Amino acid sequence: MPRPLPLRVLARGALRGRVRDGARWRSAAALFTSMTALAATSLGPGHALAEPLASPCALTRTGAHHSEGVDTWNASYERPTRPLDAVMVFLSFPDSAPRTTPSELTGDYFPATSRFFEQASYGRFTVRPHPQRAWIQMPHPSTSYAIQRDWNAGDRAAYLRDALSVADPRVDFSRYDVVYFVADPDAPGVDSDATKVVNLDTPLHADGKDIRRVVTVFEKHPPDRLVLAHETGHVFDLPDLYHRPTDGEGDWDTYVGDWDLMGSQFGLSPDLFGWHKWRLGWLEPHQVACVLGTGTTRLTLEPLEAGPAGAGVGAAGAGPGGAAGTGVLASRSAASAADGTAGAGRASGAGAPGGAGAPGGAKRSDKPSGASGASGPDGTAAGAGAAWQGPRLPAKALSASAPGAGAPATSPGALGVAAPPGSQAFGVGRGTKLAVVPTGPDSAIALEARGSAGNDGSTCEQGILVYRVRSGTESGSGPIQVLDAHPRTEACWEDSVYPPLADAPVRLGESFKVPGADVRVQVEDRTASGAWTVRITTG
Repeated sequence: MPRPLPLRVLARGALRGRVRDGARWRSAAALFTSMTALAATSLGPGHALAEPLASPCALTRTGAHHSEGVDTWNASYERPTRPLDAVMVFLSFPDSAPRTTPSELTGDYFPATSRFFEQASYGRFTVRPHPQRAWIQMPHPSTSYAIQRDWNAGDRAAYLRDALSVADPRVDFSRYDVVYFVADPDAPGVDSDATKVVNLDTPLHADGKDIRRVVTVFEKHPPDRLVLAHETGHVFDLPDLYHRPTDGEGDWDTYVGDWDLMGSQFGLSPDLFGWHKWRLGWLEPHQVACVLGTGTTRLTLEPLEAGPAGAGVGAAGAGPGGAAGTGVLASRSAASAADGTAGAGRASGAGAPGGAGAPGGAKRSDKPSGASGASGPDGTAAGAGAAWQGPRLPAKALSASAPGAGAPATSPGALGVAAPPGSQAFGVGRGTKLAVVPTGPDSAIALEARGSAGNDGSTCEQGILVYRVRSGTESGSGPIQVLDAHPRTEACWEDSVYPPLADAPVRLGESFKVPGADVRVQVEDRTASGAWTVRITTG
């Protein structure tokens, strides 16, 4: 379910004349219902294991709704490791004549939604829309379904039952992986805050196929930015990362701010966390470095948004049903550890364009600078830490021209895919993207480099983003929380959904002590290619 637009953003947009006529902005008082790089180099002595094993950093998937566990995949959800076909069914009502056309509403969401996932997955995944060409009328007035954000289960079931009944004669549901029921946005009974994914304990059945979840779309025209991409994320078992204030007032973005689409579709940096890309199968095993034991480990992390040029759609780093963290090997180099260099951890050509620091135009707060636990390089002594990562694929497997394992890049009737999505280059991107420090059986600290490119093209600050993951925490209750390296300052007040976290990343030359954990992160260097050299000290 999407979250409301912050009132501060609405006020800023109105003052600057940026709110378009007819655009709808949600009230912050709306209620919520949960419906349910490269190589790692240790600076200390150690030995490398030669047998594959499940990553010790892949948290166990729990019974929490949309658990952030990585060790196994919830087979009741489709895993987006191949192109998926989505049908868009447009529903009108007898109490309202539509003022928009299906083609206009399709253009509200595509190709923007497909492009978001193509970039987030490094060209490995896309949603192929198949919009119906005409309105299909529901049997009852829009007001009869009592559509609202906190939707009564009986009214919701009646809506879905009627929608499937009128659509089934015209739509072969057996052909599609994702179902979008798009309501006439101007019907009097349609509540735009009710857009959500409905998970069904008892699936609907049509054309020999069980339909276990449906995206019900009630957005105004034009809709919220990236709202359909957010909802589609739930179809792949991703949780809501925003925080709902108990009284409906106040900030919704205190957990992750701008830093993931599942937190806010309005964010400046909406690319999915590296943790989510690992879960979804978009990172290859060697791209996740698992930091174990105590001591100091040096890594080179390339920007999260940098992807392999020309990677084919469907060529994901994990099979559709397997765990994302299987088959990892210890890859620590004793020679590198001995001389204390990070050379083995650097990748030529990795990283996004642009240098260190915030992009031009980013505005800082007038509050005092400085951060708890943030300082310049502290000269931490080398220890005996270990970093684990998966085996590198053979050169043939890494070829940019290698075909994907999924369906073809285009299919009959698909809209908005003029060329194979994987043909677009998103960067180099074969290096280490994510570092993970386990802190308990269901918790970990994750680190990734966030720059200003791809889905993060409007980012406020660049650097190493640090966040805490808990696999036992429910969707909407903070399963991921960004850790602020600059808690006394804010940034990009005019545009950020939550300015206190807009400057959360650790910048070049800084070190950051993770609150409540024996983990210190120091950003030592920035390579010519844009990758970041990071020293992680534990214990």
